[in-house]
Amino acid sequence: MRMSRRGLLAATTAAVSLPAPVASAAESRKRLRTGFERLAADGYALLEGRRVGMVTNPTGVTGRGPSPSHEAASAGVRHIVDVMHSDPTVNLVAVFGPEHGFRGTAQAGGSEGRYDDPATGLPVYDTYLKSGQALADVFTASGVDTVAFDIQDVGARFYTYIWTLYDCMEAAGLAGLRFVVLDRPNPVSGRSAQGPVLHKEFATFVGRQPISQAHGMTVAELARLFNGEFLRTPVPLETVLMTGWRRSDFYDASRLPWVPPSPNMPTPDTALVYSGTCLFEGTNLSEGRGTTRPFELLGADGIDGRWAAEAEQLGLPGVHFREAYFSPVFSKFQGRTVGGVQIHVHDRAAYDPVRTGIALLVTARRVWDGFAWRSDDWIDRLTGSARVRTMIDAGATAEEVVAAWQDELAVFRRVRAEYLVYG
Repeated sequence: MRMSRRGLLAATTAAVSLPAPVASAAESRKRLRTGFERLAADGYALLEGRRVGMVTNPTGVTGRGPSPSHEAASAGVRHIVDVMHSDPTVNLVAVFGPEHGFRGTAQAGGSEGRYDDPATGLPVYDTYLKSGQALADVFTASGVDTVAFDIQDVGARFYTYIWTLYDCMEAAGLAGLRFVVLDRPNPVSGRSAQGPVLHKEFATFVGRQPISQAHGMTVAELARLFNGEFLRTPVPLETVLMTGWRRSDFYDASRLPWVPPSPNMPTPDTALVYSGTCLFEGTNLSEGRGTTRPFELLGADGIDGRWAAEAEQLGLPGVHFREAYFSPVFSKFQGRTVGGVQIHVHDRAAYDPVRTGIALLVTARRVWDGFAWRSDDWIDRLTGSARVRTMIDAGATAEEVVAAWQDELAVFRRVRAEYLVYG
């Protein structure tokens, strides 16, 4: 993996506009304040005199009862676009929607297109599957001079919002615009990176650049990494950091409301397993779409209790497996009852979602003779190379597969460490 340092100076000298102030441990644990909350509490000073466009989706919300310091920004659970539009101190002129759309009306692989938002009258532009000069042209046509990003990520390389961030940063650079990232927590904590690192020849919208499958970073940290390592022309980048967040925190510690970032990410528990079990999208098994527990339920026709029993015998840390039967209402096996497993995480700190996902692939192939990869080898796009597929096909154990990516993961971890901003 080639990791260039050419952009480091530009990344580290760009203004980190609202860094997290130093506070005692007791003070920092009182409550988490998102990047948006801190921006609003500062009277949007960072955006003064700017024509602002927001890249956001339904997760861009406030989530507090009123507080004396910034009542307007924290009253109830409101969308930040609605809050900013009603505040005369900020000139919000456009909204940019990612996959699933700004208001979240589209399913996986869809978006909302170009329209005027009924609630605010603001023009909404579609960014989904746009990049480079084409996306820069969208920004230019909107008339903005500053692009701001506020979307809740879930910590996995193949979750497309982080590549919307990357594409928008690149396009903003091409259009000569400022870029501001409003930070939110990584819901599965900021633990050390896990999983294989993308090989560049396998780059797609589920992985543009060589980062690990579970990156353990916030969107602000990722933006710094993208600017310093991958963008050919670093963008003028400013980040508004959180206060009250530690790398060991899971989402429930934030006391923020959970807004599903996409239709099949209903709870923080889903996010916890997603970076491992989303790999089943690359197989003929159901990954639980169309159920109330997507990515926690996995199965197919003809699978019985042997799979759960074999997976349980592995003694994987932090997780148990239960024999389960379910009938998806859409997606694979729609309307049919299938057998499989339900994942039960009992120790989040010990649990390794990527290792668990690989172990489940290996055991599913062993116990079910109907196992097959998707015909387009989508598993290679998800894992970032052909290695996982070919090793499993050759009979490798989960431990052997995991061992095969450790050298490249160690390189990425060293690079990643340069861009971490929270303790």
